[in-house]
Amino acid sequence: MMPHKMTLTGSATGPLREYDRYVAFDMREKGSPSAPKGLKKSTFISYTVFVAKKAFNKTGLTKKSIMHEKILVQGEPTLDIPIDECPGEIGIICFQITVLPNKNDKEANESKDKKEAQQEVSKAQQEVLATKQEEKQEPVAKEVKTVQPEVNETPVQEKKAAQPKKQQPTQPKGTKDVVSFDDIIVPEAFLKTRPNPVKTEEVIEFVKRTGHLDKPLTIEKGTKVLKDGYRRYIVAKTLKMDNVPVVYDYQK
Repeated sequence: MMPHKMTLTGSATGPLREYDRYVAFDMREKGSPSAPKGLKKSTFISYTVFVAKKAFNKTGLTKKSIMHEKILVQGEPTLDIPIDECPGEIGIICFQITVLPNKNDKEANESKDKKEAQQEVSKAQQEVLATKQEEKQEPVAKEVKTVQPEVNETPVQEKKAAQPKKQQPTQPKGTKDVVSFDDIIVPEAFLKTRPNPVKTEEVIEFVKRTGHLDKPLTIEKGTKVLKDGYRRYIVAKTLKMDNVPVVYDYQK
């Protein structure tokens, strides 16, 4: 059985503590605003994150900046650290720590985002035009026979059937299915990698703009083990998406 993996985003809520070979700091995350019926809501959960000094130094973070920079932490929970070292409710052994880009970095990427947005708008307009043409063509074929009053009902049904097509671009192109985010299993090999934070932020901005990921995740059909799209997995986690678009990899 694979160990439980966790991903946290945010800033440190307390000062950095230094030990012999590692550093530690506290973070907290807000629980979901609506718990299932019959269960109590979770408010804030506090975490104490333990990071190897080598990994921490690579991020360029300092004692001061860790309180202000937005960071992404991936690791697994531990219950084996004494409470004086671990004031948080849950201890996290950090496998990967990433500094997420700030507003200044976002401005540098604005021109890219604008181009992407224009492409998305033109695609959406083409799809809307295509659906309008379909709607026009179908009733015309029916109207040739409108000598009998009974046939008048069919254009109404056609319109009802055609309407959902306008809402089609709710998932990225090529999506085969939509699955619960919590069902996806991430292999340890992915957790040890570090996706480019600038590209990760670009995908986050894309989702905020369009309401969906730019590409589906690739998972195994039966096991739901992630095969490709780890960056989009992190984005879905960061934005607390309940469901994600996927395509299936049938290779064993």
